[in-house]
Amino acid sequence: MLVDNHKRIHDYLRISLTDSCNFRCQYCMPDENIQCLPNKHLMQVDEIEKIATKFVNLGVNKIRLTGGEPLVRKEFREILSRLSKLPVEISLTTNAVLVHKFIDDFKAAGIRAVNVSLDTLNAETFKRITKRDQFDLVWRNIQLLLKEGFRVKINAVAIEGVIEKEILDFVEITRDLPLHVRMIEFMPFEGNHWNSKKVITATQMLQWAEAEYDMVKLKDKPHATAKKYKAIGHEGTFAFITTMTEHFCGDCNRMRITADGKMKNCLFGKDEMDLLGTLRKGEDIEPLIRLSVLKKHAVMGGQFNKSYKDTETTQLENRSMIRIGG
Repeated sequence: MLVDNHKRIHDYLRISLTDSCNFRCQYCMPDENIQCLPNKHLMQVDEIEKIATKFVNLGVNKIRLTGGEPLVRKEFREILSRLSKLPVEISLTTNAVLVHKFIDDFKAAGIRAVNVSLDTLNAETFKRITKRDQFDLVWRNIQLLLKEGFRVKINAVAIEGVIEKEILDFVEITRDLPLHVRMIEFMPFEGNHWNSKKVITATQMLQWAEAEYDMVKLKDKPHATAKKYKAIGHEGTFAFITTMTEHFCGDCNRMRITADGKMKNCLFGKDEMDLLGTLRKGEDIEPLIRLSVLKKHAVMGGQFNKSYKDTETTQLENRSMIRIGG
């Protein structure tokens, strides 16, 4: 097992397949002209398989594929096929615009759950956020996933000036659809112009929902990042990811591999271990994996020691979200 100095067992790995995306959301990819990594700097198919296999041998039982947008990776089908042969649960985070092309591949790989990044239910707002006019296709693909029996979570970043108007709309779509909507507090990453005044807190959003709906608090699963609720009589659920106002680091079980093969032990951590470079030199990557886990900070990558309201982004060292992976 991979256990850190705070006695947390790490059995969940998130692998970014690419830092490329077909959307241009500012909080994730700040610059329209961002330069994506050349292919030679990305983990290749066999390298992804070798790295994933090593983690599985060390106790990982769940792998989530992320990006960028993982479905734009030209070798996505082959990567998914190979990883599906490992004794792990495979899941996926996507913007859903290409989902209709890969439904059969998801089924063949045994994927049962898909997370969809969707920050608005308004087509014009969607176009403004993503710089792409694709809302209708994304919504059709969400419905396709439901029709085909997938468990679908919607991840919505609580963006100032957007979520205030739509929080009740997101709760409302859970009335007749078995969707699991999760509102995520806005988090700081390189280049996304974060400041504390842009954070719409989970407490605020919960108050808006409580004013409109009769609802109950649901039991959260171990290692859950979301605090889950259900409006009485609704098919689906909604939840809040309280990263900024109430961290959930105490039982974190997550590790991340960036598209260029660097291991990050925390979404907010600045420390990285070069697994890909080590693998390409023919050396064993296990010592680096274990070292990375042992160096994991107790809370928020060791970079948030005060209230989020006092956080100075100029003092944070990290990548942009798209270069980390979801």
